Amino acid sequence: MRYILLLTVLLASNAFAAPDFEEIMAQAKRGDAIAQFNLGLMYDNGEGVTENDVEAVKWYRKAADQGHAIAQSNLGYMYDSGEGVPENDAEALKWYRKAADQGDVGAQYNLGVKYGNGEGVPENDAEAVKWYRKAADQGYAQAQYNLALAYYKGDGVPKNDAEAVKWYRKAADQGYAQAQNWLAFMYAKGEGVPENNIRAYVWWSMAKTQGNADASNNLDILKPGMTKQQISEAQALAAQCYESNYKDCD
Repeated sequence: MRYILLLTVLLASNAFAAPDFEEIMAQAKRGDAIAQFNLGLMYDNGEGVTENDVEAVKWYRKAADQGHAIAQSNLGYMYDSGEGVPENDAEALKWYRKAADQGDVGAQYNLGVKYGNGEGVPENDAEAVKWYRKAADQGYAQAQYNLALAYYKGDGVPKNDAEAVKWYRKAADQGYAQAQNWLAFMYAKGEGVPENNIRAYVWWSMAKTQGNADASNNLDILKPGMTKQQISEAQALAAQCYESNYKDCD
């Protein structure tokens, strides 16, 4: 499971469009949490300064200690991946939880992954679902996809194909290819929704355009069982779905 490092610069009301390293450093040394976070981000990405994970960790930590949620989340990631610090699941979990408790969506998702994989904590599918749901409710596509999988498999929640379809669709509407592939599968099998090869064709087509190999293979399996008229209708709907950026797919 891939973890997410949030690299969105959070500058609040005192944002600067073209950050000056010396100015940010001066603000950071004066204890400004936003400047400390942005300094960590600059070192993390090598923006305006030579990339240096150790320095990134140092400044993320200073901001995190002041309660800056995204700094806490990013510090958790650094421990998770062993970048700038030795890999440490317990420390990653600690910082993810601090950020997640403040509503940070990336930290909520990553905390769910830790519980789902049993990394730094005993494996707990119900707790994983809890955190996936918090992130999913904020519109985070990967969390929506993981929540859908949990409902489909019955991991941490009672198996519920209709709920799985609901969350696959939310992620699919955001362009998440794996969710599009699974949503198509649900239509093809009639699980959680009435069986509908045209809808299956549409969503496998969407995933295929993003390079999803499973979707491409599934389309090849699906097409021989469809009439020419069905394929024509599905292709027209797929074009409509694609051109509308997944907003007009029904």
